[in-house]
Amino acid sequence: MKTGRIIRSLSGYYDIQTSDGTVERTRARGEFRKSGQKPLVGDFVDFESENDEGLIWKIHPRENALVRPPVANIDVAVIVTALKEPNFAPNLLDRQLVALEAANVTPLIYFSKSDLLSPAEFEQAMAVAETYRKIGYTVILPQPGAEDVAFAALQQALSHRVAVFMGQTGAGKSTLLNHLSPELGLATGEVSKALSRGKHTTRQVTLIQVDDALIADTPGFSSYEVFDFPADELDNYFPEFVAYRQDCRFRGCLHLNEPGCAVKAAVSIGAIAESRYNSYKAFYDLIKAQKPRYNTDNRNF
Repeated sequence: MKTGRIIRSLSGYYDIQTSDGTVERTRARGEFRKSGQKPLVGDFVDFESENDEGLIWKIHPRENALVRPPVANIDVAVIVTALKEPNFAPNLLDRQLVALEAANVTPLIYFSKSDLLSPAEFEQAMAVAETYRKIGYTVILPQPGAEDVAFAALQQALSHRVAVFMGQTGAGKSTLLNHLSPELGLATGEVSKALSRGKHTTRQVTLIQVDDALIADTPGFSSYEVFDFPADELDNYFPEFVAYRQDCRFRGCLHLNEPGCAVKAAVSIGAIAESRYNSYKAFYDLIKAQKPRYNTDNRNF
């Protein structure tokens, strides 16, 4: 029996990389389907192989997992966030952060297109970056003309880690990936072209070795489009709320209209950013308005 990490999944086959760098192609045992389990890229598995085809026998417990894209055991998710063209959208960034918090994935915020900002706009961007740093997030904001310094900081943050990249269309994610590795940029471009032609493209996920990091090359990232948890759990995923909510007058305070709310008091004195609180209220209303989602494919991601 061998152990390795799944680095590629395509059409029912799983390519597994062992500790010595060898890659072997396998399939999953039928027992996994019966139990509702499905191997994911990033999974550590036990497998046997002979005659150029192996069989996965066991999936090791996961640290975390995303559904869209289906990747497990992620060390960091890089959120590429444009400051201009398109303009910065705090609601979208907060939505991505909440989705990652809920999935137990560590975020890293990379602000792109800072070179398009005026000096006054860059001052505002620095204040935004500081807001998220105070929460505890790692933030990289390239100084105009010193992008190489920011890129080196990103490479260091990815060192010896498994990473996924996410970002809205036009945020510069493909450019950043291409800078990290032309192989990543090429793969992204090929998928984008195929999709734009209206042809069916197999949605595969691959972990690509870039220096001493493994980066997931993913055709699409939509894990933040729907919140899959109850509205009363939302404050768990705003780290700065957690520090204050224990002082709320009522247990189970939703931080909306309740008297004696310590979170709202913190907002009023600037200890919690008003933009973050506005995102919280918008997400709460969104979750309450969501129709129940029923899982019909019985796959356990």
